[in-house]
Amino acid sequence: MSVAKKQYKRITVKSLGEMKANNEKISMLTSYDFTMAQIVDQAGIDVILVGDSASNVMAGHETTLPITLDQMIYHASGVIRGVKRALVVVDLPFGSYQSDPKEALRSSIRIMKESGAHAVKMEGGREIKDSIKRILKAGIPVMGHLGLTPQSIYKFGTYTVRAKEEYEAEKLKEDALMLERIGCFAIVLEKVPAKLAAEVAQSVQVPVIGIGAGNGVDGQVLVVHDMLGMNKEFSPRFLRRYTDLNSIMTEAFQKYNDDVKSKAFPSDQEQY
Repeated sequence: MSVAKKQYKRITVKSLGEMKANNEKISMLTSYDFTMAQIVDQAGIDVILVGDSASNVMAGHETTLPITLDQMIYHASGVIRGVKRALVVVDLPFGSYQSDPKEALRSSIRIMKESGAHAVKMEGGREIKDSIKRILKAGIPVMGHLGLTPQSIYKFGTYTVRAKEEYEAEKLKEDALMLERIGCFAIVLEKVPAKLAAEVAQSVQVPVIGIGAGNGVDGQVLVVHDMLGMNKEFSPRFLRRYTDLNSIMTEAFQKYNDDVKSKAFPSDQEQY
């Protein structure tokens, strides 16, 4: 006998824990502006991540490293104004939390106060434990992020799958348990073997959200530009494109250009 799913008017960190307990998968997508966030929210997505991937898809940088705290607050503020149901999580950008727990707290407070966001996300395990604890003590919810951590790209030198070796897999498991123990409400696992990700999800009580981590976790996250097919150059194995917005938009722009050049736009009905 199937159990009716609870209808949430507003998603909170508590809601996500309940969803895991009820074996209900969690949907998560990125957004970086008011209009996109409004559409994503109206579609019923549970969590909206204002990701530092804005550095790539919005600003055209090769990595996530250049985006600043001020820029993340700008993007998050627009997203918050477009959202009525989803939980909005904001990435702490590179350089805003790694070196000093006090700086990590100041960065988190700025995001929460100036954007109205609901939580922050941080990349790393035991090496940023003190920063996470300092933020949590201030009452700010923290989502962890393990596996492939794009802010550390120059340390690893590649975007390949992480934790394939036993020693790295063990560290990831230990870090996940540590993140849960100190109070993180959820953990993102990026680009790790599906079997390992499933083991981690079973070992912790908090939700585990995967990206390139198989279907044994508690939910999935994708970059909205990627899943809409706006970015044709990025084609990792884990990405499913749900439409080809690149071609749809290009065709519309070309038609508009043709209509302007041929004087077909505006028509008599489109004038005052």
